[in-house]
Amino acid sequence: MSITRHETATRMSRAVVHNNTVYLCGQVAKDRTADITGQTETMLAKVDDLLESVNSDRKNILSATVYVRDMKDFAAMNTVWDAWVPEGHAPARACVEARMASPELLVEVSVIAAVKA
Repeated sequence: MSITRHETATRMSRAVVHNNTVYLCGQVAKDRTADITGQTETMLAKVDDLLESVNSDRKNILSATVYVRDMKDFAAMNTVWDAWVPEGHAPARACVEARMASPELLVEVSVIAAVKA
């Protein structure tokens, strides 16, 4: 059994690969001062970067859990999400309203994806 941890700190690893599956920790926006659209865009860019670093991509996402601070932002977040997900490759997804670790955060996502064959 092989487990590979990437960008590991005391509390968590940003990505963990096991059995050709990658698990990403919760990703948040690069710019926490942006609106929901900007935060979603930069959050998903971080997901792209992490997936690429472990030989995966958004076409291989199996599951995603999106956390939004306020459901009033649901439609705007989905506009960005829908443009980002490749056609025909929508993962299983849940979206829940959640209190964030920092008040300026509007959105966070956790992702499970397959590693490319």
